[in-house]
Amino acid sequence: MSAQENTRRNFGNRLVEVGETHGRLCVGIDPHEALLEAWGLSTNVDGLREFSLRCVEAFAGHVALIKPQVAFYERFGSAGFAVLEETLDQLRESDSLVVADAKRGDIGSTMEGYALAWLDQNSPLCCDAVTLTPYLGVGSLAPAIELAGREGRGVFVMSANSNPEAEGFQAQTLSGSGATVAQHMVDECAEFNVDKRARNGESGSAAGHEGHVGHVGVVVGATVKKPPKLDKLNAPVLMPGVGAQGATMEDVARIAGEQAHLVFPNVSRSVLSAGPGIAELREAAKSLVV
Repeated sequence: MSAQENTRRNFGNRLVEVGETHGRLCVGIDPHEALLEAWGLSTNVDGLREFSLRCVEAFAGHVALIKPQVAFYERFGSAGFAVLEETLDQLRESDSLVVADAKRGDIGSTMEGYALAWLDQNSPLCCDAVTLTPYLGVGSLAPAIELAGREGRGVFVMSANSNPEAEGFQAQTLSGSGATVAQHMVDECAEFNVDKRARNGESGSAAGHEGHVGHVGVVVGATVKKPPKLDKLNAPVLMPGVGAQGATMEDVARIAGEQAHLVFPNVSRSVLSAGPGIAELREAAKSLVV
């Protein structure tokens, strides 16, 4: 099966399948200045490139999901984006899936522009998925959600973040439904997944988990005290906060519940701090696989 044919398959099912091959883990590529220095690299584009390519060698084809943090490339302008394009190009050669941690969100044609940048196969920045911010409403993300569905790609909508300011806001209840903001985000994403399945009449299995898995996933922090319920989402969940931020795999299991096969813990600093050696980075990632 060609790379293009494989991409056209549904993202949710693809991610579940690769998770059963490599284990359910998302490793971040976060080349922030402190890590560049810790690895003995220059804090410029040359250091950025070396850091990124070492991560590709360590993780590509060894973990299910790899998540470059776009901000650390964007800070170097066009030269940084050139390194990101090179990194993504190399990651595409493996069977690991890639999510751009870009956290884009807007309305109308602007949202469509973001969607084309990160999800269209003709873009040099194209990834298997992208993170989105739903402050203007989950419905405003429709251009990205719909393009992702057509292209066999996915999105992860920020739903329950673990930093104190976010958690205080996301725990507020909405008038009418009584649901928290975080739960509302998850429920809105669940509706997109149900609608897509109904429109396309999709069926099939995902490596032992029967049925269609949606492409509209969410981000739920593993340190969130009162996490939203995930039982109706039927799509992948990205769960940051494990390791350096204090959460454990037990926290992940508690929040995931019966949806464990859809939850991918996200680790960055706790793995990247094992660098700069390729073998040490890979071993650090594999020690956390669930």
